[in-house]
Amino acid sequence: MLLKHRLSLSQIFSFTWKVDLMLLGCCTLVYLLDTYWLASHVSIPVTVSAVLGTAIAFFIGFNNNQAYDRWWEARKIWGALVNDSRSWGRSMLYYAATPGDPATQAIVRHLIYRHLAFICALKASLRKRPDDYYTRYLTQEEIADVQKQSNIPNALLNMQTRDLQQLRESGAIDGFRFIELNQILVRHCDAMGQSERIKNTVFPPSYVYFTQMFIWFYVIMNTLMMTESIGMWAIPFGWMFGFVFHVTHLNGITLMNPFEFQPLAIPLDNISRTIEINIIELLGDEPVPAPVQPRLNGLYIM
Repeated sequence: MLLKHRLSLSQIFSFTWKVDLMLLGCCTLVYLLDTYWLASHVSIPVTVSAVLGTAIAFFIGFNNNQAYDRWWEARKIWGALVNDSRSWGRSMLYYAATPGDPATQAIVRHLIYRHLAFICALKASLRKRPDDYYTRYLTQEEIADVQKQSNIPNALLNMQTRDLQQLRESGAIDGFRFIELNQILVRHCDAMGQSERIKNTVFPPSYVYFTQMFIWFYVIMNTLMMTESIGMWAIPFGWMFGFVFHVTHLNGITLMNPFEFQPLAIPLDNISRTIEINIIELLGDEPVPAPVQPRLNGLYIM
């Protein structure tokens, strides 16, 4: 997630240099084609550019709106997961821990720590990157059990439910508290399912493909039209118009997959570390992990 409101020219260039080179190459080629061949055969009407530009703006606006909706929904899901994680740790610690019963206290602490394993495993699953950080909060037997299953976060929720039922049967928590704690587990499962839905639902490729194709068609037609009136200046002006449309569309594309490991995605590292710090401080344990640091001189955080 970007942290700065402004980008330097070097940062903008590092983000768009491929598009810049392709646009300059395309505009130069179209200019040469029109100058040495096409101009003697056909003249491009000025109205073509206006009509195409308006139509493409609607396509890009739709794509970007839908992409941002996906990004914002993902951020709300993980914001709710932060709150539910704090509620889980606090409720388990004060509702279920029985003074003078070391066995119950050990189960309670392990339920709290296993939730941290769930958060870290869910993050790794959404990013589809190898990450065994979650294993530090599990026993060797639990690690072996969950790694046999295709959905590790779901397997961890199954273990949470099993141990919560054990606390209910032992009398460590009453029926009302059991219902409340189980509802928190249900919300964890809901957040997992909602995140997986966003991750596994591909944004309709036809919208992205045709929008990109229309933008390139617009750049070509616009350059042809300007070549007849301003000559070689059609190359930089064609690049300028194409740059605006391409970069605007590129902003939307980068938001379509909010869980990817890239600067504009949801900062899962930072969110999961915040949960980890809050829970460990709640338990009064040491050491408390350090917050995730921004990258590239404070430009973004993962």
